[in-house]
Amino acid sequence: MTTAIDRKLEELGLSLPEAAAPVAAYVPAVEAAGLLHISGQLPFKDGALMTGRLGDGRDLEFGAEAAQRCALMLVAQIKKALDGDLSRVVRIVKLGVFVNSATDFTDQPKVANGASELMQALFGEDGRHARSAVGVPTLPLGAAVEVDAIVAVR
Repeated sequence: MTTAIDRKLEELGLSLPEAAAPVAAYVPAVEAAGLLHISGQLPFKDGALMTGRLGDGRDLEFGAEAAQRCALMLVAQIKKALDGDLSRVVRIVKLGVFVNSATDFTDQPKVANGASELMQALFGEDGRHARSAVGVPTLPLGAAVEVDAIVAVR
């Protein structure tokens, strides 16, 4: 069954990846008290992890695309956790965006917009959310960006 989210993804020329399996001792999603907490997701493009440090070999455009790819993986994880029923999403409450950054790179909010803008494009007003965007010296597997989420569900 094609959903509104599927149609929006198609309009944007995007598709959801397969929800990634955890690579350590955690679960991808936990639902509690009407909130779905999604573990940090990494950016994959054409099956390869998007790696590197923003401001040191990787530019803002690359970072924003990596954040968008993380958001796609978040939606894949949300869909899997909700047994395929994205209509259960009430609101994207918060995104936490971690950017692998050189010490003088200060455009983390612009990188994070790659994820935020996709959530708004897919979920409309319900996709508008609170957010943190922080620079870190390294991320797992050398990823350029990692994004986690809190989602209100019914």
